Amino acid sequence: MIEKSAMIAVVGRPNVGKSTLVNAMVGEKISIVTPKPQTTRYRVYGVAEKDGVQLVFADTPGFHRARNKLGEYMVQVVRDSVADVDCVLLMVEPKAHMGPQEEALIERVEKLSLPCILCINKIDTLPPAELLPVMAVYGQRYDFDAIIPVSAKKGGGMEELFSELTKYAAEGPGLFPEDMLTDQPQRRICAELIREKLLLCLDSEVPHGVAVEITSFKEKENGVAEISATIYCEKQSHKGIIIGKNGEMLKKVGELARQDMERLLDMRVFLETWVKVKENWRDSGANLRSFGFTEE
Repeated sequence: MIEKSAMIAVVGRPNVGKSTLVNAMVGEKISIVTPKPQTTRYRVYGVAEKDGVQLVFADTPGFHRARNKLGEYMVQVVRDSVADVDCVLLMVEPKAHMGPQEEALIERVEKLSLPCILCINKIDTLPPAELLPVMAVYGQRYDFDAIIPVSAKKGGGMEELFSELTKYAAEGPGLFPEDMLTDQPQRRICAELIREKLLLCLDSEVPHGVAVEITSFKEKENGVAEISATIYCEKQSHKGIIIGKNGEMLKKVGELARQDMERLLDMRVFLETWVKVKENWRDSGANLRSFGFTEE
């Protein structure tokens, strides 16, 4: 039974490991993860429960300089997320340097007078002694409620972080129903799984100009989910790259995504994928709204 709960906004520049941390806390893959920046486009809520405490993590897009309307939307999601929360978790890499993204996020926290924990991720990539200069740089800039080094990928420091975050939980019922892991509908998670595979399989700028829409999602009585998805890209040349020679790239992406979908849905999946061109959709307000990038 949930006795206390707290809302935690997880923010930081692209590729610091926000989604990896939220997935680890939740215990399930609810946010896609790739080595490429700006993988996360939406705010994704992940729910973790332990000893009667429910922590709801708001996984946010990486805070960056927007270059199109989609980027502007993503930046606004981050700004909006750092409000009406019980604590902000600022994630950074273990580097003794604070960039403009971190400075802007700290200024936002200061303006709203919110509790803030500094979470230094990827501590498995350097000797412990090298963390001290990192902590010093950030500690001189802001009086964080706590500074906690973690390895979201390998699990180091995660129990300590969860314990620290429970201090901000208020008594009362959970913010989400018990046993609910995320606010994301299955259709969106499936679309994101396809986009994740595109990011992983394609090396060029192409995947950043891709959107995925689930056009049909049917669960049959025989335990099979029939899913149709359309991949939208911005140029005809990109369409050819996504499909690949003899359709091999699209087949590879679909097979990898289907495997993850079957784990997610716990049933067999029949997946059909199509590729269409929508030129400059990232700068079209109408297209952004049709793909779900809308103000909440």
